[in-house]
Amino acid sequence: MVEQDGTAAEPQKVDDLAGAFGGNVRRRREEAGLTLEQLSAQSSVSRAMLSKVERGEKSPTIGVASRIAHALDASLSDLMGAPAAAPPGVAVVMRKNERPVFRDPETGFERHIVSAAPGAGGAELVFHHLPAQVSTGLLPAYPPGTEKQLVVLKGALTVAIGGISETLHPGDSLFFQADADHGFANRTNAPCEYIMVISRRT
Repeated sequence: MVEQDGTAAEPQKVDDLAGAFGGNVRRRREEAGLTLEQLSAQSSVSRAMLSKVERGEKSPTIGVASRIAHALDASLSDLMGAPAAAPPGVAVVMRKNERPVFRDPETGFERHIVSAAPGAGGAELVFHHLPAQVSTGLLPAYPPGTEKQLVVLKGALTVAIGGISETLHPGDSLFFQADADHGFANRTNAPCEYIMVISRRT
């Protein structure tokens, strides 16, 4: 796994995060009173895959992880183990080596939670690393009222949403309502990195 500064993350950290993700999926499924078969039907993810994910034996792709989160009415960050909300008036620091990181085992796409604690309105800050010639594919729509804003730090990013495609370069930014299927692609031969703010109106 490649960190933001280009250094490799420790394999044990990746394994620990896969286990935490799987444990959170199982907890949310049981809280919702769903069987593996029911969650499989709702997420279009096979029962065998769900079982491996819950046991921490398999790291899902970003597409599979997003479908699981959508079916559980949870955010991807929740399943990754996002930090708890900070008490009023308290400053919270999260060191770089403490970030929850999701890594797509097939493409190398990375999603780093960089919010030390969720802000007002449930806003969160995430850092994305998209390797050369990699696409997330179309991701499921978020609940109505969810908004995304992003700014490209490095490389070129193509965003597809609602039948519209926009290519962004370093310093370019984008705002969109995330209640439609959308996806992100790097069609160049160099890595792309971007920061995204996700906010949910309540």
